[in-house]
Amino acid sequence: MFESLTEKLGHALRNLRGVGKLSDENMAEALKEVRTALLAADVHFKVAREFVERVQQQCVGQEVTKGVAPGQQVVKIIHDELVRLLGEGTTNLSTARPLKILMVGLHGSGKTTSTAKIGKLLKKRGYRPFVVAGDVYRPAAIDQLEILAKQEELGFYADRNSKDVPAIGKRGLEAAQAAGADCVIFDTAGRLQIDADLIEEVKKLRATIQPDEVLLVADGALGQEAVNVAKTFHDALTLTGLILTKLDGDTRGGAALSIKAVTGVAIKFIGTGEKTTDFDTFYPDRLASRILGMGDVVSLVEKAQEHIDQKEAEKMAEKLKKADFDLEDFLSQMQQVKKMGSMQSILGMMPGMSGMQLPEGADKQMARTEAIIKSMTKQERRKPDILNGSRRQRIANGAGVKIVEVNQLLKQFQQMQKMMRMFKGGGDKKMLRQMEAMKRSGQFPGM
Repeated sequence: MFESLTEKLGHALRNLRGVGKLSDENMAEALKEVRTALLAADVHFKVAREFVERVQQQCVGQEVTKGVAPGQQVVKIIHDELVRLLGEGTTNLSTARPLKILMVGLHGSGKTTSTAKIGKLLKKRGYRPFVVAGDVYRPAAIDQLEILAKQEELGFYADRNSKDVPAIGKRGLEAAQAAGADCVIFDTAGRLQIDADLIEEVKKLRATIQPDEVLLVADGALGQEAVNVAKTFHDALTLTGLILTKLDGDTRGGAALSIKAVTGVAIKFIGTGEKTTDFDTFYPDRLASRILGMGDVVSLVEKAQEHIDQKEAEKMAEKLKKADFDLEDFLSQMQQVKKMGSMQSILGMMPGMSGMQLPEGADKQMARTEAIIKSMTKQERRKPDILNGSRRQRIANGAGVKIVEVNQLLKQFQQMQKMMRMFKGGGDKKMLRQMEAMKRSGQFPGM
């Protein structure tokens, strides 16, 4: 989502990073570009103006820390101000048990999916979640929540014959308590726009169930409109937190950067895709680092710990050391990496790589590579040398690709094995020269 902002801020700060002395001239020019970058990202104009003013005030008369270049210190100031803008401090949920969460928002913002997502997340944290279907105007919403609840093994309650949402909420709470749940999440109906009936309904539901958390699910793609929606809901319901969804799209990020400053309500979670696993706790400092191109190593390590089997990783490292790595191993590694998210999202967590864009269709190429390897027998994966013309044609047909793509993959894998053997034999410099030559010739597009 923040690729464009990262690129523009990087350009604005690039010249500052190397300066030995800050002056009014180079500061004014850089901060003008920072302000332009924020406005281009759809950040509220008042928020952008105040952000630049705070940075400027801190930079004027700033005592430079020994051993730190002045330009680098400005980058640190901007990082800290971004953290403040995004919402410094804790974003934890209430510790009450049972924990009652009321989900509100407009139609299409992702409330029902987010209800299941937060249930899954809290289940991993040791809770016994229970979800209550309160969207009585859209039958598909009840069915969707029921399917997701079964999929994630969450408790579920719905009343398809009633339109009395507060009464449904009360009975749902009683059903959750009877089932021994210690976390109850209430999904509610949305509208295409805010209206008096919607607000009145959730007000009555809130009065009935007395939730510990009132979370607004806001569509990040709405930009400044998401900020206005949040302000209206907050005035009516006193929100305790926000969930920003659809942050995997090509939105400019203005809502995320403006919403806390305008509403005073903290962002607690972000949705980054359609799957129930595409849901993360919001960490302002980590996002600020990613926006400035510094990556997010902590989140990357956490994802790796969650999705990659440690014993399998150690076994694979030993194979790589011995240059005993076959297509079976390669497939296993691909499948584990896929669990961590898209290749672009992983790249964005790596320091210095946040602004880098993978070629369009990189994830699709990875899926084709996986399909090709899966179309092989175990023997063929372990001994690709036995793959003659007829076998390659069979594999291409099974994967739904052209035979040239099978040939290309095998050629790339042979080159990779060759480099591993060179590394094992101590030919580091020769290997690096060969890698550079391959890079220039355009090899390894799918690896």
